[in-house]
Amino acid sequence: MADQITRTAHDDAPLSAARRADAAAAGLDARSDDALLGHTVCIGRPRAELYAFWRDFSHLPAFMENVQSVEIQTPTRSHWVIAAPAGRSVEWDAEITEDVPDERIAWTSLEGADVRNSGAVEFRDSPTGRGTFVTVTIAYDPPAGEVGRLLAKLFHREPKIQARQDLRRFKQLMETGEIPTAQPPQAAPRA
Repeated sequence: MADQITRTAHDDAPLSAARRADAAAAGLDARSDDALLGHTVCIGRPRAELYAFWRDFSHLPAFMENVQSVEIQTPTRSHWVIAAPAGRSVEWDAEITEDVPDERIAWTSLEGADVRNSGAVEFRDSPTGRGTFVTVTIAYDPPAGEVGRLLAKLFHREPKIQARQDLRRFKQLMETGEIPTAQPPQAAPRA
């Protein structure tokens, strides 16, 4: 995977230099017309702790906004339900294709997926010894091709945007134990 990192416009989660060669080097099942995304964030926690939290896929809906549920079927298989535009959802079964404790988890969707995808999350110690770089690289075939991408963007369900925001929320959750929100708290019921 490329070590080059560039910053996003909002500087919340740096983008990796994700290219077709990176997808192949990462072992992703990417086709030439697949959308490819890569994001990296530095989190002030030990690599083993971040890996362990992520590896328990039941934790992912806590910080991945569009992930409605992840049902763990076996140690290497899971069923995903993801919010899609216009109040719909998409589903797929995924299989872990590589699992290197404290370093890397790679997966691919299985036959019959609503959205064919493959990806990897990598955990690397920061060169300064202050935290862990977490890099997510995903290749996916959006439903309805380019029209589907535009529709997803319109409904704020575009995976490139979501991945950046999800990594930012993961960082917040792991560093502070909560995900801050601008939503006002629910008022206590009045007696």
